[in-house]
Amino acid sequence: RPRFVPPSSDCGEASCQGRRHNRSKLISGLGIRMPPRAESATMEGSAAPLRRVDSDTSLSDSENGPIKTYRDYRVRKSKLIGMINWTHVIGTYAPQLFVVGIMALLGLIVHQVATELFEQAGSENCFSLNTVIAVALAVKDLFVGVYERLVLFRGESLFSPAVEATFVVLVVVGWLIRMDNPVYLLSFATFKAPDSWKVSHEQIVEMMRRQECFTEDSLEFMRRLLVRSGTGQSTAWPPGIVQCLKGMKTDRTIEGSRREAETVIFDIVEKALKKAKVSPKEIDVLVINCSLFSPTPSLCAMVISKFGMRSDIQSYNLSGMGCGASLISVGLAKDVLQRSAFGGKALVVSTEIIT
Repeated sequence: RPRFVPPSSDCGEASCQGRRHNRSKLISGLGIRMPPRAESATMEGSAAPLRRVDSDTSLSDSENGPIKTYRDYRVRKSKLIGMINWTHVIGTYAPQLFVVGIMALLGLIVHQVATELFEQAGSENCFSLNTVIAVALAVKDLFVGVYERLVLFRGESLFSPAVEATFVVLVVVGWLIRMDNPVYLLSFATFKAPDSWKVSHEQIVEMMRRQECFTEDSLEFMRRLLVRSGTGQSTAWPPGIVQCLKGMKTDRTIEGSRREAETVIFDIVEKALKKAKVSPKEIDVLVINCSLFSPTPSLCAMVISKFGMRSDIQSYNLSGMGCGASLISVGLAKDVLQRSAFGGKALVVSTEIIT
C-alpha cells in the first residue's frame, strides 16, 4: 500500500501544493472517491486546511458505491399507504357499513315485493298512496310468512337469492364486529407539579441525608445514579418530603399520602374528562394503579365519591405491580370494554404516591 508522508510545517507554499497535487493524482489512480473540500477554508493558527464535507453527502456509503443525498431517504406516499393496516381501517368503519347493509337489505326486500305486486297486477310501475300501502302490507305479510316458516318449518322459499345472500353476509359481518370491538383513546392528561414541589439533584441527596437512614456510601451512589437517571434539575417531589429542606420533619402519615393522592389524581381526572368532553356519569369502567399506596377505602372509591360517578361503575384498584402497571391497566380497560355488549367509556389513572 502507498504511504503518504505529511509535509513538514516549514515547507514552502509551492512545495505543499505540489505534494497535494501528487497525492490527488495517486488517489484518482486508485479509484478512491474523496468528499469535496474547500482549499481556502483554513483556521487561523492551524498547520493544515480543514476538510469540509457537503451536507448532502452520505458518509455511510461504501467508497465505490453511488453517493446518496437526502432526497434518496424521502419516503414516498405509496409506501406510506402500504403501511396502513387496512383490516383495522375496515373494522373501524364496520358498524357504519353494517347499518348501510341493513338499509340495503330492506331496500332489496321492498323492491322484490313491489316487483311481484306489479307483475301480478299487470300494471305499470306508478307511485301513489295506494301503491305504498299495498307494498307495506305485502312486506308485513312477508315477514309474517318468515316467522311462520321458522316456526312451522315450511319448505317453500320466500326470498330471492339476492336477499338471502345479503342476509348471510350481514350476519357474518355482525359476528366479526362482535368478536373485536375497536377501542379508542379519547384524551390524555398528565399532572403538572407546582414550582414549590421542584428540587435539584443536590436537594434530593440532601433530602435523603435528612431521612437519617442512609450511609454516605449510599448517598454517593444516589448522586451518581441521579446524574445518569435522565431527570432534570427541576424534578417534582411531594411536599411531605420536600418540607424537610425547611427544617420540618418528613411527613410519613397516611393522611399525607392521601393528600398527595387527592392533589395528583383529582387534577388529572378533571383534565382528562374535560379534554374528552365526557361527564363523570358516562364512565363505565374505572382503573387506578398505584404500587406503593393502597389504602382502604380505595383510591377508586375516593375518585367515585369526589366526581359523583354512577353506583354501578366497574372499578379496579391495582397495587404492587411496579412500573409495568400502566400497561396492565390499559389492557384491563380494553378487555372489559371489548367484552361489553354495548361498549362504554373507561378511565385509567396511573400514578405513584411516595409520601
